[in-house]
Amino acid sequence: MTPLLDTRGGKPGEPLADFRFLNFSDLVRRPVCAGKIGDRIGRLNDIVFALAEPYPEAVGLYLEYGWGKPTQFVPWNRVVRIEDDAVFVQPNEGGAPYPPFVDQPGWVLVEKHLMGRTILDIDGRQVEAVNDVQLVESRGRMVLVHVDVSFNGFLRRWGLGRLRLVKERLIGWKYVQPLNVEDAVQTDKVSLSVTRKQLLDLPGEDLADALEELSGPEQEALFSALDSEKAAEALLEAEPRAQRQIIAGMRAERARTVLSEMSVAQLADLLSVLPHDHVEDMLDLLPAATATRLRDIRSEREASAHDLMSGDFVSATRDRVVGDVVREIRASGREPHSISYVYVVEGEGNTLAGIVDLRELLLASDGATLGDIMVSPVISAQDEDLRDDLQEVFAKYHYRLLPVVDRSDHLLGVIRYNDIMKGVVARARS
Repeated sequence: MTPLLDTRGGKPGEPLADFRFLNFSDLVRRPVCAGKIGDRIGRLNDIVFALAEPYPEAVGLYLEYGWGKPTQFVPWNRVVRIEDDAVFVQPNEGGAPYPPFVDQPGWVLVEKHLMGRTILDIDGRQVEAVNDVQLVESRGRMVLVHVDVSFNGFLRRWGLGRLRLVKERLIGWKYVQPLNVEDAVQTDKVSLSVTRKQLLDLPGEDLADALEELSGPEQEALFSALDSEKAAEALLEAEPRAQRQIIAGMRAERARTVLSEMSVAQLADLLSVLPHDHVEDMLDLLPAATATRLRDIRSEREASAHDLMSGDFVSATRDRVVGDVVREIRASGREPHSISYVYVVEGEGNTLAGIVDLRELLLASDGATLGDIMVSPVISAQDEDLRDDLQEVFAKYHYRLLPVVDRSDHLLGVIRYNDIMKGVVARARS
């Protein structure tokens, strides 16, 4: 569809060049007349739009009568003009009523599907309601361009449009997409002020904040729109109350894929906030080896660093050149959380010799070696250290990652700050 206009700065009802802005709340319940003002065929109950890029375009008017009388659907190409006192349409052939409305795939009704619906405004991390919808009419066409979440829109819905108490708050249509996902009841669609693609670009902390603001079908709809990796990230960042709500509403297959994205330490923290019955259900969804490790962690003995560590880290020998290491990291596609540090090792047993912060690596000259810029000795955890010991080290030094070594200082793995401390902070807040 060819764009009709630049929608910035328009005021409802104001003619601008060859187009004008209109509010849906000003049009709804307006008389619909076939020909002259006296030839009234009903009142406008809704406007039907076909979803299209960049804006949905009107395909017809919906008229409803009640008392068992059939509805009427007036195709948009039969609309003659919209005036302040009525909407004028061409009479149907022979003066007969227009045919009843029959819904079609890709159609959206403003009153039924948008007005009063929930918008999760992730930018402001709050829940809003659609109080009005702004339309643009131009050259015989009408498109839907904004939703209005301001109190002014609410006043217009109640016939008090003459009162303008606050500044308009308009959200462009491209940020308001009806979300219909498998875990959401179709009659409880939620609209989001970001697209599904944009959801994947949001930090897990922001998504967790958004999930905590919602409950029931809306929370389930947002969570089910995330892929398994992003869902795991958001779930781990959420507060315990929201974690319990989300897990209680997840289907087994969905839970299995989300849990598979978590480390053992993350799983242990997540399970620690769940009721016993939910814990057993979650353990049954995990691979046997992982479930055994988690049961050991939850048993009478405390979790050791060896139980909680991850093998996802970057290491290199001291003679490696900085420029080569940086190029390899950039080409690796590794997740950012795994490259906070480069661990310098030596010998066949990967003995930990030093550490290079990623920031120092990027600031060093390309010709320098890791041995030239590394810090030694390295603060590390023994593989037999218990969880309480790890928490003390993280609390004291605030490292993002802590290397785990055996008694011979061989590098075995790493433990992330969030894996150990996130649960402590979350439980303190709950």
